[in-house]
Amino acid sequence: MRKLRKSIFSKTTYRGIVAVIATVILWELCARFEVPIIGMIPAPSSVFSSLVEQLQDPAYWECWVVSYDRVLSGFIIAQIIGIPLGLIMGLSRHLRDLSFPTLEILRPIPPLAWVPTAVIFWPTPEMSMIFVTFLGAFFTMVLNILGGVKNIDVRYIRSAQSLGSSGFDIFRRIVLPATLPSLFTGMTVGMGITWAVVVAAEMIASRSGLGFLTWKSYVAGDYPVIVIGMISIGIAGYLSSAVIRLLGDRLTPWRKII
Repeated sequence: MRKLRKSIFSKTTYRGIVAVIATVILWELCARFEVPIIGMIPAPSSVFSSLVEQLQDPAYWECWVVSYDRVLSGFIIAQIIGIPLGLIMGLSRHLRDLSFPTLEILRPIPPLAWVPTAVIFWPTPEMSMIFVTFLGAFFTMVLNILGGVKNIDVRYIRSAQSLGSSGFDIFRRIVLPATLPSLFTGMTVGMGITWAVVVAAEMIASRSGLGFLTWKSYVAGDYPVIVIGMISIGIAGYLSSAVIRLLGDRLTPWRKII
């Protein structure tokens, strides 16, 4: 509790708050004085008045729930499959040689390019959304864990083997702790990609979620709600990544956080 209070009232938090306030003030001034490009965006004052209305609308919160459900479903499935696969590929050269070329061919394909295929082959639109979000995190997880395993100093493993350690002990005491920083880095990056993917997918092939809210507002010309949708997506992604970073700090206390 003391650490949490200390992190909340830290200098970093104050600096972040000051930066946000300064950005909002600058945004308001640019909107009022009609600065080119930036001045076309609705002013924070008009966005705030629309935000008050949205906060009282159950449909707005339903968009949050729907998007979070899709993101977490795809993200969790990506962890369940990606973490063991990355570890096995890192530990088994034969499996890495067999599977890595296929992964490298599929990895550059943008997740959004899978949307038409997912809509066709998955039985429900919801499953297609979850599949696309899964792809957003899967390849990032596998490659980060694979890189973490490959970067382990082989002298640690040889030393443990010379002292009679079993394969399970080497995995539990050397491989897993050494891979955890890469794992949480992959989770953080993957979560950001997952939010970007699900929002775009909702704009293309969904009738619900924060992405659909933003797109519907664009079609209706409700520009303040467009900004509200964008800010909501940013806050949702930030909160998701913050939870992962907090969990990573707790499980990897030996890692120096900059």
